[in-house]
Amino acid sequence: MSDAAFVVLEGGDGVGTTTHTKRLFDSLRRSGRAVHATREPSDGPIGVQIRQILSGRLVVPGPTGPRAPDWRTMALLFAADRMDHNDATILPQCGEGTVVLSDRYYHSSVAYQSITGGGAQATVDWVKEINRHARRPDLTLVLDVPDEVSERRRIERRGGRELYDDRGLQSQLAAFYRSMGAHFPGERIVWIDAHRPVEEVAREILEETLRVVGA
Repeated sequence: MSDAAFVVLEGGDGVGTTTHTKRLFDSLRRSGRAVHATREPSDGPIGVQIRQILSGRLVVPGPTGPRAPDWRTMALLFAADRMDHNDATILPQCGEGTVVLSDRYYHSSVAYQSITGGGAQATVDWVKEINRHARRPDLTLVLDVPDEVSERRRIERRGGRELYDDRGLQSQLAAFYRSMGAHFPGERIVWIDAHRPVEEVAREILEETLRVVGA
């Protein structure tokens, strides 16, 4: 049996990747396909640790008091979680003929860690290098909304401030995602205008996915 498709939904915080991963999963399952939805950080042991860091529940000592790990440590943690995610979930599921959907993938690492690391091309290249063994997606759907819309959504859903919950950083991330193709040449990337009614956005996402997984 050949590998089934691996589809990733990407974008900054508040663009709707979680909502539309679930909707896409439901649509594909209703059509009778074998489909599995997952996310990053994953639900594996390293992913759980990362989520605790993002929420501020896990910190490391520093000269001025407890702090979050620096961008290099975060990049390495995300890369380790991603390889565990590949071995435990993505590769086995795809190998069994199941379409795998992931809410975020290595594109987020390149975006978040390269920007928090200063944004130099050498930083981008290093983050890409430590993720080079991860399975390449067959399709990456980048959801985009105006910055003020994503900010409003983050405020509305906020259960507490997270590590990357900064307006300036989120604006830089949005700009990165809009030009993301330059950093991932050869990958199949489709940008989706997610500032429309949810059903309309979901329909376009499904149509783009069916072009890869088959109608």
